[in-house]
Amino acid sequence: SAPANEEPFEPQTVYPPLPPQAAALTLQCSVPQSEVAKPAPLTHTASRIETNKKVRVLAIGSSATWTGNRSGSYPSRLEKLLENVWKGVDVEVVNRGVSGEIASVSARRLINEAAILKPTMVLWQLGTNDAVARVPLVEFETTVRATVRMLQKNKIDVVLVGLQYTPKFARDDHWFAIRGALDRIAAEENLLYVRRDKAMEFLAQTRASADVSADDEFSLTDLGFPCMAEHIAQAMVANIFLRRSGDRRGAPPAPVR
Repeated sequence: SAPANEEPFEPQTVYPPLPPQAAALTLQCSVPQSEVAKPAPLTHTASRIETNKKVRVLAIGSSATWTGNRSGSYPSRLEKLLENVWKGVDVEVVNRGVSGEIASVSARRLINEAAILKPTMVLWQLGTNDAVARVPLVEFETTVRATVRMLQKNKIDVVLVGLQYTPKFARDDHWFAIRGALDRIAAEENLLYVRRDKAMEFLAQTRASADVSADDEFSLTDLGFPCMAEHIAQAMVANIFLRRSGDRRGAPPAPVR
């Protein structure tokens, strides 16, 4: 057993290395993959990539999705990143963000937009506005679970994109409660969950010059938008690659001690 003053050793999962083209992160946005997301299947997207079929991604959420700076929003950046990695695959990222929305409002639009666009994947950026608006935890969790299950029933991959990080939010109990709900939902529904808050916190703590949030501690800056796109792209590409590598080996990679 571990000494009393040490944390118990946790087994780590060893994965095959990603191909060079999957290492999409620039130096200024570089964050360990373990800080961004945990592996989860993107079955329908992987199948279309393997057969060089078009992949349509519906990006929905609040201001971080809707808006951008002079170089573009995160969905427009993401489309270029993915097409650069998945050569020969037509990737379309449709931006349906609306500033200020909470999850229950986005969910109603999401179901309608998915019925019209028939996307391969949905990127749902959520949580921050619900934390600020003090949306009851049970209401938030029920809404997200029901919407995710409806999308999955229609053979749509779902990726959750988490909360905005600022030092101010990181002192708020309801912000932590909403984040905990997203952790539970992702684990129990087997979803790819991009921990945007963890990535932003890592950059803020390890790079004194990192500036990913604006002065109002809410909006993203010129660096925040490209980093957000790169982190989401890295999580998606890594999970597609790991699935295909696991298929080739006959089983997913196993934990080692």
